[in-house]
Amino acid sequence: MRYDTINRRDFLKTAGTAAAVPMLGNALAHADSSSTNSPRLLVGCCALSYKKYFDAGSMKMEDFFKKAVELGVNGVDVTSYWLRSTDPEYLTGLRHLAFQSCLPFSGVAIRTEMCQSDAAKRAEEVRNIQKWVDATQWLGASHLRVFGGNLPKGASEKQGIDWVAEVMKAASDYSGKRGITLGIESHGGITGRAATIMEILRRADSPYVGVNLDISNFEVKGDEEQYSDIAACIPRATHVHVRDLFTETERPIDLDRVWKMFAAAGHKGYMSLEYEGKEDPVTGVPKLIERIKGLCKKYSSV
Repeated sequence: MRYDTINRRDFLKTAGTAAAVPMLGNALAHADSSSTNSPRLLVGCCALSYKKYFDAGSMKMEDFFKKAVELGVNGVDVTSYWLRSTDPEYLTGLRHLAFQSCLPFSGVAIRTEMCQSDAAKRAEEVRNIQKWVDATQWLGASHLRVFGGNLPKGASEKQGIDWVAEVMKAASDYSGKRGITLGIESHGGITGRAATIMEILRRADSPYVGVNLDISNFEVKGDEEQYSDIAACIPRATHVHVRDLFTETERPIDLDRVWKMFAAAGHKGYMSLEYEGKEDPVTGVPKLIERIKGLCKKYSSV
């Protein structure tokens, strides 16, 4: 057969392939469109879940990684309190260990006190976050949890919002250039209510800030307000800390109801257990992880 001649059978094969390409393209476009709002809820675990053993010195971060593999979680939140140092060699070693274990990081968690009336102290908070952004980058994570802190005596809520937003904005200018998102935790102080958190994020005005949504710690009058504050924060949630009791009332959290809210919003992210129950973590953590696995399987698209 001459190279410039196509027989009928070859032509039909070629035509069939050409016809299939746009059909495949349309199917992929439809799949992308339909999956945009589909929830993607992954199982995570925070190092803080084993605080008892970290504090006693019987667990190191390397041990926690091994435990996370045994638990079968999709990712781990590295609570910085028990990192040996911010030395790049140490952090990249942990990164390599996590890679060898096929264990992604859902994020890193640090302490901060951004609600400072003194400008010099606010600048110090920015530098501290920048230091941990660098450490997070060395570790290979993409999310850094920060705290708003407590409102100083005599200060107004408006002032507190201004101060925290100023720090968040400056810190996110730095973190964003490194592809790292800052999640401000919904946990007491200036971040005790959803409305205040959302206003801080509005003022910070960056795609690299959001809520590290702790579902148990809003400072409210009753359980229904807890659920409404959770719902209000979901659109800006960058990472989720899960417990099974509300801190204020010690009443059980309806986790099925919470997962339904995240699923309805099409949330995509880690649902990370932060265990603080009375039962020993050795037995308490696996029980709650299994509940989280079941809920993620029930409500997630993956």
